[in-house]
Amino acid sequence: MTTNGNGILSALVAAGAAILTSFARGSGKTEAARRPATGNGPAAGTATLEPGHGGIAETVELDPRSVRGLRVRYAPQRDGAPDAGEIVWTWVPYAERDGRGKDRPVLVIATQSADRVYAVKLTSKSHDGDRDFLSLGSGPWDGQGRESWVDVDQLYSVHVSGVRREAAALDRDRFERVAGVLERRFGWTAG
Repeated sequence: MTTNGNGILSALVAAGAAILTSFARGSGKTEAARRPATGNGPAAGTATLEPGHGGIAETVELDPRSVRGLRVRYAPQRDGAPDAGEIVWTWVPYAERDGRGKDRPVLVIATQSADRVYAVKLTSKSHDGDRDFLSLGSGPWDGQGRESWVDVDQLYSVHVSGVRREAAALDRDRFERVAGVLERRFGWTAG
């Protein structure tokens, strides 16, 4: 079969365009599609993510030492919005920062902006004697009634649309204990 120079050039251009189109489709995958499945969330490649996982509403870990002038204050209101003093559920990234994480309770400690709040995470794993954790005891945020600890050395920025649900308002005494630890540790204002 013989082809002239124009036919070869046309074939090369068409093949190059097909390769570029294929490449663009492959690299146009969402970040969620590139993340490995964790077993706690959607399978890789699915568009459905937990509240707080992905996009502008993603829960983000912050260095608490870099946050200045934070005012920790108790102001819970059962209105569906995350308020300081409430324990809410949201997706929280793992410390490895590899795109994985899990849905967990966090204690809202302050307002960051109109769309975001500052929060510290809770865990039911025992941390007796660990200076980075403060025991809260048990409460209605844990359906199994387990004791919870608040991690006072990690801070998160939680988008209001990233909150899955309000779990409970922490009583003022326990909240003030947490606020006092944060005030001493990071120089924030409690009250």
